[in-house]
Amino acid sequence: MRRALCWIRRDLRLSDHAALAAATQAAEEVGIVFVFDTRILDALPDRDDRRVSFIHRSLHELDARLKLLGSRLIVRYGDPVEEIPAALREYGAEAVFAARDYEPYARTRDAEVGRLLPLHLVRDTVIFDPEELSTEAGTPHRQHRSFKIAWQKAFRYAERLGVHEPDLTRLLPLESGGWRGLPTLGFAPNEGAFKPGEAAASARLDSFTRRLRAYEVARNFPAEDGTSLLSVDLRFGTVSPRACFRAALEGGIAGEKWLSELVWRDYYQHVLFHFPQVVEGPFRPEFAELEYPGTEDAFEAWTEGRTGYPLIDASMRCLRGTGWMNNRLRMATAGFLTKNLLVDYRKGEAWFARFLLDFDLAANNGNWQWAASVGSDAQPFFRSFNPILQSEKFDPKGAFIRRWVPELTALPDSALHFPAGSPLAVEEVGVRLGIDYPMPIVDQKATRERSRALLSEARATQTA
Repeated sequence: MRRALCWIRRDLRLSDHAALAAATQAAEEVGIVFVFDTRILDALPDRDDRRVSFIHRSLHELDARLKLLGSRLIVRYGDPVEEIPAALREYGAEAVFAARDYEPYARTRDAEVGRLLPLHLVRDTVIFDPEELSTEAGTPHRQHRSFKIAWQKAFRYAERLGVHEPDLTRLLPLESGGWRGLPTLGFAPNEGAFKPGEAAASARLDSFTRRLRAYEVARNFPAEDGTSLLSVDLRFGTVSPRACFRAALEGGIAGEKWLSELVWRDYYQHVLFHFPQVVEGPFRPEFAELEYPGTEDAFEAWTEGRTGYPLIDASMRCLRGTGWMNNRLRMATAGFLTKNLLVDYRKGEAWFARFLLDFDLAANNGNWQWAASVGSDAQPFFRSFNPILQSEKFDPKGAFIRRWVPELTALPDSALHFPAGSPLAVEEVGVRLGIDYPMPIVDQKATRERSRALLSEARATQTA
């Protein structure tokens, strides 16, 4: 064909780009288009949303690269179901290429666009499309272990991790593409903790591969630079998922743990695709009618980082301050909300969805249901994270806590992880519990037992 468009959504880069490679192979000229989807933007509660800034700045970098290549990014604003057909007509294109997106809204949107024009969807954000892996009975996987076994059995390096390099000589010559600043979209700039764009993502990947040997242990310590810091890039596609898998596999034994985490990411996409009802409620039906007795005051204390448990409070303040925290902290805070404060996991899931820079519906939903013991392959209902022990083990010197809970800076390490348990040590440094820092809002042992009873009763009621 003479001309096509490549519609980028979760693939904000030029290298190893499956949709763009397919488009440049099929057409003589290819324009790259991005739509600021007002159906998504209008629903965001915060006008300084970090994700909008990250996307905007990443696209600005991409547009600058395209300018050097004699093209520009085509930018539209509105409903993609209207804007993509309009762009097709305006630029005289015959077809649109895009990477598949497995979220319910995206599937509906793409189906609507596909009824209006030739839309070619390719696999890019996962290694296996959700339909490609099934149980021996031909049904979707409901357990991570069986999914991982099937993933490993079907995996072929060259077939799945080949580099999809587009022919950039076929980019549509353009002098401008309709770029607007953030204020015209109704948003204020918010730079956040992560430098946006493909170049920054590539630098993060290079840096992490040099630290890969320490990942399995260091990833749990919030005061250390122990994780890949690539979750934001994977979410918005400023790095290729295949590049991450290649790095993990090439890391040998050192890369095995990261590879396992990347497979979890694909698993949650598989679950969301086949069981979209998880967006509304628990994967496990026995917990569908579970009523959580936690209060709104408890939820607000959790969101504001004033529970009286320093690791939890530091984590929640870090989330508000940076839009990110490591997986260990996500599990600990989610477990505390659901199994100690006894608050519905959906409230916590929505809070994370609001503030996480790397928010991904499948992963966020899957992780929250795991922590609450109501999801696919979830944590057993009788297990929970002890926030004090987690603090002592993974922030032993209190560096993370002292950064985000400065009112406790003067406390000795022995009292820092649970100030209420060391009242004399706290008093000696002039910290007033209940005034300068809150007393614990719940007894973590008692509420843990109550959570076990609630979940056990729900299971028994369902099977009775």
